Amino acid sequence: MTKETKELIYSLDELDRAVTLLKNCMDQCSTFTFTGDLGAGKTTLVKALLRSCGVTDTITSPTFSYVNIYRTADGKTFYHFDLYRVDSLQTFHNLGLDEYLSQDNSWVFIEWPAVIDSLLGDDVCRVELDYKGDKRACRVVVSGEVLTKMEAESGDGWL
Repeated sequence: MTKETKELIYSLDELDRAVTLLKNCMDQCSTFTFTGDLGAGKTTLVKALLRSCGVTDTITSPTFSYVNIYRTADGKTFYHFDLYRVDSLQTFHNLGLDEYLSQDNSWVFIEWPAVIDSLLGDDVCRVELDYKGDKRACRVVVSGEVLTKMEAESGDGWL
């Protein structure tokens, strides 16, 4: 399977650069996973991305509710998952969370996705966050149909 990775190093003051990188993927990809150590900036990045997409509600971490649902004035729906406390794929199914993964006119942002990775397949934008001194590294990995669509739209490379 062919994969392509884009990496951006940014400070919190430059968070909008990371948001722009992800927004460039949203026409071709509706599912984004966010991985990284505790405190790497997963929730901060998702909040900024949701705000840039037009979410005006208070945006909070779904750590205890597993998923928060946000809707914009123009009818878009965003599902923000935090699966840190979900211990198995069976638990994910038992909670009924799998129903949110393929809704029309919606995007899914998943923090701590490892437990459901087998459900997601290759058509996902995988966002990996890491520390780089006082900055963050944001790596976006795309493959499968997402990569094919992005390359077709942009010609040579997807950004």
